[in-house]
Amino acid sequence: MSDELKHECAVAMVVLRKPPLATGDFGGTKLSLLLEKQHNRGQDGAGTAILSDHPSPGSPPYQLFKSASDTPLVDVLKAITKRNASYKERIFLGHLRYATFGKNDVAFCHPFVHESSDLAHTLLLAGNFNLTNTAELFEDYSTHGSFPTSKADGYLITELISKELAKNYGHVEHVDHAECELAAALGAALANADGAWTLCGMTGDGWAFATRDPHGIRPGFYYVDENVVVVASERPAIQAAFDVPPEAVKELPPGEALVISPEGEVEVHDLNHVEQVEHVDGDASDLHVSTCSTRLKKTLARPCSFERIYFSRANDADIHRERKALGAALLPQILEAADSPLEDIFFSYIPNSARIAFHGLLEELFKRCILTQSCREAEYAENDLRLCVKNNPRFGEVIVKDAKFRTFIADAAARREFYKHVYDVTYGLVRPGRDTLVVFDDSIVRGNTMKNAILPMLDRLGPKRIVIASSAPPIRYPDCYGIDMSTLGELVAFRALVNLLDGGGLGTSRPTGSNSDAELRAAMVGRVVPNAPHNPLAALYARFTDAEHCREIARLLTPPGIKAEVVVVYQTVENLHRCLAHPTNHNTTTPQYHPIGDWYFTGDYPTPGGYKVLHKAISNYLERNTDRSY
Repeated sequence: MSDELKHECAVAMVVLRKPPLATGDFGGTKLSLLLEKQHNRGQDGAGTAILSDHPSPGSPPYQLFKSASDTPLVDVLKAITKRNASYKERIFLGHLRYATFGKNDVAFCHPFVHESSDLAHTLLLAGNFNLTNTAELFEDYSTHGSFPTSKADGYLITELISKELAKNYGHVEHVDHAECELAAALGAALANADGAWTLCGMTGDGWAFATRDPHGIRPGFYYVDENVVVVASERPAIQAAFDVPPEAVKELPPGEALVISPEGEVEVHDLNHVEQVEHVDGDASDLHVSTCSTRLKKTLARPCSFERIYFSRANDADIHRERKALGAALLPQILEAADSPLEDIFFSYIPNSARIAFHGLLEELFKRCILTQSCREAEYAENDLRLCVKNNPRFGEVIVKDAKFRTFIADAAARREFYKHVYDVTYGLVRPGRDTLVVFDDSIVRGNTMKNAILPMLDRLGPKRIVIASSAPPIRYPDCYGIDMSTLGELVAFRALVNLLDGGGLGTSRPTGSNSDAELRAAMVGRVVPNAPHNPLAALYARFTDAEHCREIARLLTPPGIKAEVVVVYQTVENLHRCLAHPTNHNTTTPQYHPIGDWYFTGDYPTPGGYKVLHKAISNYLERNTDRSY
C-alpha cells in the first residue's frame, strides 16, 4: 500500500489443558512465537500476562509485562525470557498495540487488569477492538453507581465485563454451570457495545475465554488439541508456532465465546439466547445442550475486507488465494485503460503488500496470452487479439522502497524533498516515449504518497502513460472499526466527489459556501425514516459514473509538471465480493459463505455506530473541523 495506514492490534493466548510441566517453558515460548509472527499488527506497544495455577495467598496470581518504548516487543520478550518461570504457570496472554487513537503510553498497553480480592472477579483482558459508542457506554456506566477513572475504551470494556462477573459469575456451586455464567457475563457486558472486537481474557481463578463481535469484523482464530488451547488474530501465526495444517485452525465464530475451564474443558457458547453449546475435546466435537442465555444480538457476519486485501499476512492460504483472484479480476480493466499493444505495456507493482495480487494479475495475463495464441477458445481469439504477441508480456520491479530510509530534518520544505525519495525506481526497463507503465497497488486511500513520491519518480522513466491499478474499489467512506480512516477530507475519492459537485477544475481548494457544501448539507437532512440507517453520500456518488469519478481521482493524483498521462483503474465492488467469498465453515465439513464487509466502498455499515460516525465525519468536514469522527 502506498499510503501508510494504522490498523488493527494483535492478540494471542495460550492455555495449557494439562498440568504444566516441571521443566521447560512451553507456554512462554509459544506465546513469544505468536507475538513475533503477528508483529506487523502492532508497533506502538506490547504487553503480556502470565497466570499461575492455584496461586498461594500472599503472592500475586499473575506476572504482567508492558512496554511502550521504541522497541516494545523486544522489551516484553526479554521480560518473558528473564522471568522466574514456574511450573504452576498455565495461561499466557499477549498483545501488540497499534495506536489508531490514544497516546503511545504504557497505560494504554494491554492487558488491562481489574483487581479484586476475589480471584473469580480479577480480570485480565487484551483485544483487537474499536468501539463507536464509548462516550455512551461511559455515561451509562458512570450514572449507575460506578466511578470510572478513564474514558479509554480498553479500560471501559474491562470494567464492564468485571462488573458483570461480579453479578453473574463466581458464586455457582457446580463447575458445569460456571462456563455458562462466564458466557452470560460476557454477553451482558457487550450487549450495548457498538463496534468491532476480538477479546481474550482470563480470571484470577483460572478461567480463560475468547470472544468476537457479532459481525465478525475483527479476525480471530483458535486451535485445540489434548494439551493446549490457542487463540490468535491470524491463522498463520498459530500454524507456525504449533506446526499444524490450516484445517486444524478454526475461525472463532462471530458472536460466540470460547470458554476454557481451570480443568482444561473447552466449550463454545453462542451469546444470542441459543441453548446449543459445542463441546470441544481435542480434534473431536460432540454437541450437548446448555441453558446459557445472554443478551448479545448475533447478526449477519461482515468480516473486514481490508483485512483480506492488505492487513493479514498472505501466507494464510485463503488470503493468498483471494488476493490472487483480485489481481486476475482487474486485468480486463487494465488492458482497456492501457489502450496499447501488449508489447508496449510494462507491468509492475508497488511493494510490498500488492505483490500477491500482482502475481494473480500476471497468471491471468499469461493464461489469456496462451489461450489467445493457441486459439483454443474463440472468445479470447476474437476479443483479445491484442494479446497475440511474439514475445512474453514484460514485467518487473520498477519501484523499490527504501525500507531503511529515515529523515529527521526539521525544515518542512527539505523534509518534503527527502520524502519523495522513500521510493526509488529501476531504470532501463521502461522504454521512454513508447511504453505504457502499469503499476499495481492494493488500494488508494489518501493518495498523498502516490502524488508526492511515486508518480514523480515513475515519470522520470519517460512512459507515455501511467496506469495506476487498485485491487480494491475506491474508498469513499470513513472506517470506525479499527482502521485509521476517520476523516472524510483525507480520502481522495471523497475529494473527487466534492470537485465533481462543484463542477470540476477546482483542485483541492473550495470556496466557502461552494455548491458541494450546499449539496452535502441538503443530503444530511434528507433522512426519510427517523433513527434508520442513513447514508447521505450514496445519492451524491450515484450522480456520477465510475468513469467520471476515476478521471477526477486521476486528476487529483497527477502532480504538477508530470509529462506522462495518468489513468486510475479500480476494482469493482461486484468483483470484490466474488473474489473474497469468505468461508464460514468454522467446525463443519460443508463450506458456507457470508458477505464481506464493504462499508469503506459502499457506505453499507454493519452497525448503527457506523452511520453515526459517517454523519459526524460529514459535519466535521463542513465545519472545517479536522478532529476524528469517533
